[in-house]
Amino acid sequence: MRTEKQKMLAGEAYDAWDEALYAERIACRKVLMQLNNSIPDTLEWREAIDQLIPDGKSAFIEPPFRCDYGSNIKLGQNFCANFNCVILDVAEVTIGSNVLFGPNVQLYTAGHPLDVKSRVEEGVEFGKPITIGDNAWLGGGVIVCPGITIGKNTVIGAGSVVTKDIADNVVAAGNPCRVIRAIANDD
Repeated sequence: MRTEKQKMLAGEAYDAWDEALYAERIACRKVLMQLNNSIPDTLEWREAIDQLIPDGKSAFIEPPFRCDYGSNIKLGQNFCANFNCVILDVAEVTIGSNVLFGPNVQLYTAGHPLDVKSRVEEGVEFGKPITIGDNAWLGGGVIVCPGITIGKNTVIGAGSVVTKDIADNVVAAGNPCRVIRAIANDD
């Protein structure tokens, strides 16, 4: 029989209040406390990032930062997140190299059934992965919904809600987010 974590990582419905998953989230909170009570570029800050995100060695994450597990976040080189970044990583979040997040960027891999009994009484949840390509820039307050891919070199305007995939090399903005134009060589 598969564990709730295996179901979660496979994108299937799972019990969000499973004891093992809950214990992992609490362990994550303890590391987040260290990170969020530290000053950037200190040993305590770097140790917290390294413990939280397996390949976060070159990441710059401005506290405060929130996530569910940390272990489901995959980072390229030179990732930078400004204040108040939230990554709900019940599914894999893959972020390319040289990606910049403005303040208050939120990535949500978690989803819930519309059926009240499943959602409320049974605590059923599911997740869909998010992928962000190399050299992307997400402006302040951007929200990325479950299952979204944002292309390389793409810029997402501040306050956008990304509900559909966005191609490479474009500027996109709005709620819902839509492509405004291609990025030109002289931009």
